[in-house]
Amino acid sequence: MTAIDVNSDLGEGYGRYRIAPDAELMPLITSANIACGAHAGDPMVMDETVALASAHQVKIGAHVGYPDLPGFGRRAMALSLRELELTTIAQLGTLRALAEHRGQKLSHANFHGALGNLSFADTDVARTLLKAVKAFDPTLKFVGLPETEAVRAADRLGIEVIPSFLADRGYSAPGRLAPRGVPGALITDTEAVRQRVAETLDTGLLTLVDGSKVALRARSVLVHSDTPRALELAHAIRAGIADAGLTIAAYG
Repeated sequence: MTAIDVNSDLGEGYGRYRIAPDAELMPLITSANIACGAHAGDPMVMDETVALASAHQVKIGAHVGYPDLPGFGRRAMALSLRELELTTIAQLGTLRALAEHRGQKLSHANFHGALGNLSFADTDVARTLLKAVKAFDPTLKFVGLPETEAVRAADRLGIEVIPSFLADRGYSAPGRLAPRGVPGALITDTEAVRQRVAETLDTGLLTLVDGSKVALRARSVLVHSDTPRALELAHAIRAGIADAGLTIAAYG
């Protein structure tokens, strides 16, 4: 029986502020994408999140984003390729240091928000980011959306890809998320998410916001921790995986 990983973007608080129920979500997932202090997070938050992941035997990944705390990494930034390379290395290094401090290690990396969206579409950006990941640690896996420039770059570099499906986001085309604010871009109805997960995993077909279907094969399903009703959605995702006749386990 095929096993499906459940991943979530966590550690996205800062200082005294927390925006998501990380402690409650952690037992429901099998891999965590932890903010590295650029779009969110700080050393205390990162350490707290690594500790939670360790306690629940959840794989630890680096969630690399634009250095943009006020915009939560969801605004475009005009960084050079060299700047993108170095901010990626710096963020990976920060999280690895904190993970190793707790006797843990990084298993994967992926990209957040506006940087992630750019890596899906821009060949040069995708190649720069994935080359940085490979140079930093060639054993890291890449959790990413299929049919994107980022996944193609990872394939060319020999980085193992864990194809991911964003269950709470609408898609406008293969490898393209519908922009936030567009009808159907954010899916918070738990039954709709459950059915969407079950159908996509069972048939290998994803329904787009316009009602058409495209091929999509995923080994991991993501729930955004800051989506309204995230805990309920996590349970719905797990139920949808079971409905498809699949088990839940971390990649690898």
